[in-house]
Amino acid sequence: MNTPESSQLDRLLSIMARLRDPQKGCDWDLAQDFGTIAPYTIEEAYEVADAIERDAMDELREELGDLLFQVVFHARMAQERGLFAFEDVARAISDKMEARHPHIFGTGDGQMDEARWEALKAQEREAKGQQSAMDGVARALPALLRSEKLQKRAARDGFDWPDPSGAAEKLAEEARELAEADNPADRKEEAGDLLFAAVNLVRANGIQPEEALKAANDKFERRYRGMEMLAQGAFATLDLDAQEALWQAVKRSEKRASD
Repeated sequence: MNTPESSQLDRLLSIMARLRDPQKGCDWDLAQDFGTIAPYTIEEAYEVADAIERDAMDELREELGDLLFQVVFHARMAQERGLFAFEDVARAISDKMEARHPHIFGTGDGQMDEARWEALKAQEREAKGQQSAMDGVARALPALLRSEKLQKRAARDGFDWPDPSGAAEKLAEEARELAEADNPADRKEEAGDLLFAAVNLVRANGIQPEEALKAANDKFERRYRGMEMLAQGAFATLDLDAQEALWQAVKRSEKRASD
């Protein structure tokens, strides 16, 4: 007998099948493929994260539904091509989670830690025929996050600065090379090297780059809005010195509030 949860999942799968029905389906849904749907999948994942950050639990329920629909959409398109179905997706992740938790579902014992988790993932990559430490780091990840993951993979093989000072020197070197670059192609390459080195330095200090940059973005936005309020709608008409004075005023106000 189906549980209420499985009944609702069956309902969702049926809705997706109807939307993709070649005769009676929705024209927009029928026109989609993996490539056109992928950006929506990424967007929905970010909206889940945003709802969590804002502690908006009612919105989280809705956003998780939107994300689940993306999984169902991709699985339906794969089923139509004879590749796999939603049940195969669920089976694959269930098998993976059981294999990655032998201390819970198997005969193993002990506690799960990062080293054990990474060892299990390495075994999975080896079973898939992946030979390089770089294999499995998705190219579609945001560039900042992908930089961190690539560097952490290299660090596990010992290819890393022994302390933050080496990473700091590399960052300064890349800044000089960007300043010395004399054509657009070289400037683009050196700019990328500079950002990659910055991620390395932040990581070497035990800080997650994505979280650090997100906090910096929030701080800049908060302070900019503060300047706009102080300028009473005239901020864009001020010269740079006047704008800088407002920036310093907002900073002082924040410091007083935190004291």
